[in-house]
Amino acid sequence: MKETNFSTVVEMLEKSVQAFPRRTALVFGAKTINYTELMDTSSKLAQALWEKGVGELDKVSLWLPNCPEYVYSFFAVTMLRAKVCPINIMFKREEAKFVLEDCEAEIMVTTIDKLDDAMNLLDRVESLKYLIVVSLSKHYENVFDFYTLVDKSIPLRKKAPIRSDDCAEILYTSGTTGKPKGAVLTHKNLAGNIYDCRKALAVTGKDTFICILPLFHSFSSTVCMLLPLSLGGKVVLMRTIKPFKRVIRAILKHRVTVFVAVPPLYNILSEMKMPTTQRLLSYVLNPVRICISGASALPYPVWEKFEAKFKRPLIQGYGLTEASPVVSLNPVKGRKKPESIGLPLPSVQVKVVDDQDRTLDTDEVGELCAKGPNVMRGYLHAEDATRKALKGGWLHTGDLAKIDEDGFIHIMGRSKDMINVRGFNVYPKEIEDLLYKHPHIKEAAAVGVFHKHRGEVPVVFIVSSRDLHVSEVREYLRANLASYKVPLKIIFKEALPKNPTGKVLKTELKKEVENIFK
Repeated sequence: MKETNFSTVVEMLEKSVQAFPRRTALVFGAKTINYTELMDTSSKLAQALWEKGVGELDKVSLWLPNCPEYVYSFFAVTMLRAKVCPINIMFKREEAKFVLEDCEAEIMVTTIDKLDDAMNLLDRVESLKYLIVVSLSKHYENVFDFYTLVDKSIPLRKKAPIRSDDCAEILYTSGTTGKPKGAVLTHKNLAGNIYDCRKALAVTGKDTFICILPLFHSFSSTVCMLLPLSLGGKVVLMRTIKPFKRVIRAILKHRVTVFVAVPPLYNILSEMKMPTTQRLLSYVLNPVRICISGASALPYPVWEKFEAKFKRPLIQGYGLTEASPVVSLNPVKGRKKPESIGLPLPSVQVKVVDDQDRTLDTDEVGELCAKGPNVMRGYLHAEDATRKALKGGWLHTGDLAKIDEDGFIHIMGRSKDMINVRGFNVYPKEIEDLLYKHPHIKEAAAVGVFHKHRGEVPVVFIVSSRDLHVSEVREYLRANLASYKVPLKIIFKEALPKNPTGKVLKTELKKEVENIFK
């Protein structure tokens, strides 16, 4: 597709519809939806929302899994110059209540399996006036069936003038350090990130993306939904990743060319044992030409094993919700450094600063900061947090990093996760990457815990593929790390706690051991 200019996501969809009216936009199970149908359904839903009172700058929450209704709702809301407010599909009732009250949503779109919780919230959240439910079979007051509304509606009559600096969506951060915060992302933020991702990944309208990551997350929303739809590409929506054989069938049937996933899945695939030849291993991802990893750090050994097994380029990137979300990617062609998170996107500037906000030199470790058109306007209802995050006009990521002489960024861990052992800085990622190289360790997470006599000390949690003894792991670590970096305690687990995008919940791990050394 010839690159076209757009300043809002609504304009983006309009241009794709004009260029490719009959081309397939979405695939969901046996359902195929072309660009004209996507626009028509979204526009009718927008008219229905307008008739229910949704106007400019209002908020509509989406508590939906990956499905066409999510995509319709996203565009319908933005057509009204209103704001999309996704809710984590894994959230329980009270967690959802926090988001609804914080963003002051007027309408929530959800599915029939969430009906009981949604109706409870309708009674308790003051701002919430209506529910729109997919596959609703009974009538309830102020609760409407999704397709009944669409079928009775006409395409949107009154189109609000949408500006590039209007808020398009409010995405809530994971809240690992407290209550989630709503990152306010404008149309300009999203458009800028889409353009940069196009250039960095060299994707076209001929590409087919598979969407297995949850759309409420910024990584999936931008890279798996908006990016391909901006090109006239195809999106294969998967409601769930399980069973994975269904994902494989979808890849082969729909000739998926771009596979987007998180490190734990690439780890599973790299470890996958198949009673067959290397040729069949490669056949599993046969049509795929590029694999993208994001949402959390990709251990180098996982990259190494995956590429050796599947013979497909695995591109690690880095981003955060506040940056819409992509900040950097390893190049698809030319020199790449798989152990790094790559180079900043074309429109993004990066630097590393110390705790006095002074810019550091090459290979010095400090907090990674980013600036560009993709950086959020700020946090909703959180002026102090916004000032801290956007200090000096730069987004302070909270991640420790260094930038090498070639401009590649290397993440060392979260600043809050850095462990200070007797005045020496210990980076959890260094310990974790070493453990991933061990042939019988599948997953690892290092945290700092306070010891009443020693101060802060490293503790490591391990998931192994066979029985390992603590002494065996400790000997391995001592042979490869300075003594102060060797964890004081090694704990074996069957699985590590993770959020829906595969990021290890280190706060939960810390809670498990925080009383041990007191």
